[in-house]
Amino acid sequence: MRGSLVRTAVTLATGTLLTAAVTTGSAGAPAGAAPPRHGHTARPVLVDCRWQRTVRPGDFLLACGDGNSRLTNLSWSEWNRGEATAVGANVVNDCRPYCAAGTFRAYPVNVRLDGPEPWRNHPGLRHYTRISLTYPGDRPAGYRHVMTYPLWD
Repeated sequence: MRGSLVRTAVTLATGTLLTAAVTTGSAGAPAGAAPPRHGHTARPVLVDCRWQRTVRPGDFLLACGDGNSRLTNLSWSEWNRGEATAVGANVVNDCRPYCAAGTFRAYPVNVRLDGPEPWRNHPGLRHYTRISLTYPGDRPAGYRHVMTYPLWD
């Protein structure tokens, strides 16, 4: 009797798995339809500090740990598969005499995102991996005319 119960359970499980496989394989797409592309030709996204994807954000936090550097008033002129460009302001804490007592100052900046690659958390989605900030005029103390940083994955 015990052998009969095991055979019945195996038969039912096999039938259930086979039905699921056939249903999953045939559902959703008409015969002859091309498979989905999963974003590899889509425009990349920008990943923020909270691992949220965004496109053409108006603001973007650069210093996730302490909030002492932020891009604001971003106006995007381009957002394509290879790069994105914007103008805005980099609002940076001067940390004088120390960061908690510092003053936030805004500096005009040109922003460039590039280096799109598949996002580790969502491989079917591409994200920009590098940001470059170009200061056309004044810039924060210690900053070069062009500052380039890797973006998180």
